[in-house]
Amino acid sequence: MQSFYPERFERDMGCTEAEWLRWLPAAIGEHHWKSQERSAGVRIGDGALGLKWQVAEPRVIALVRMPRLLVSFRFAGLDDARRYAFMKRFDLYMQRGGG
Repeated sequence: MQSFYPERFERDMGCTEAEWLRWLPAAIGEHHWKSQERSAGVRIGDGALGLKWQVAEPRVIALVRMPRLLVSFRFAGLDDARRYAFMKRFDLYMQRGGG
């Protein structure tokens, strides 16, 4: 988890588009949102978050093939504290691990 989230940034997510779409509602929480083809808009109080994604070539490490989704985040009308609060929850819901 980061300590600061700028108004605009990109992420390389290790998931399929289907997985992303399954996880997205829980990560967004109670905020109103609308999904379109490979994009979504989220209302966060008086501000908003625009999400756009595209499927990328899988990452290949030896015999492992990991799916990749390139996601852009565009906040509008939210100060640093509001962006941080939203992304803290978002990142916890999107976090995947193993062991």
